[in-house]
Amino acid sequence: MPDFAHSKRATGLRFLWLTLLLFVIDQVTKIWVAGEFELYESRVVIEGLFNFTYVHNYGAAFSFLSDSGGWQRWLFTAIAIAISVVLLIWMRRNPVGLWRQNLAFALILAGAIGNVADRLMYGYVIDFFDVHYQGWHWPAFNVADMAITIGAALMLLEAFFDNRRDKLDGGDKS
Repeated sequence: MPDFAHSKRATGLRFLWLTLLLFVIDQVTKIWVAGEFELYESRVVIEGLFNFTYVHNYGAAFSFLSDSGGWQRWLFTAIAIAISVVLLIWMRRNPVGLWRQNLAFALILAGAIGNVADRLMYGYVIDFFDVHYQGWHWPAFNVADMAITIGAALMLLEAFFDNRRDKLDGGDKS
């Protein structure tokens, strides 16, 4: 017999609106860059600190394995899809009150889906944010990468400052 009370409770899936919003922003910005810039073209936004620079990333973070012949495209796609499925299951199981964890998952999910979409459509990820200072350049990144990074940081903070037990059992820690 189904547990209707359990199936009607509010879950972390309520945070999927944020995943969708960030996915759309990620894709719109990538389409804009690809349409307005030549590959490797760079435009100064803040002199000496920040440019828009259009690049293709065939690898993972920091162009890891970018020159590995193409097999990495499918590996990184499979990993991102698997992580996305796990995050969706976790969000479904989480009560909506675990908002920090659900927020982190929604951000990571948005980034993973955004970069998977690029890999499936183009065979590479479009990156364009170029942060630099006195000749030192951080590897180019995009909105999806920012969402993943912020989500991962939130997960770490949640791990260090976890008060779920307080919320779930009424604060009794005895």
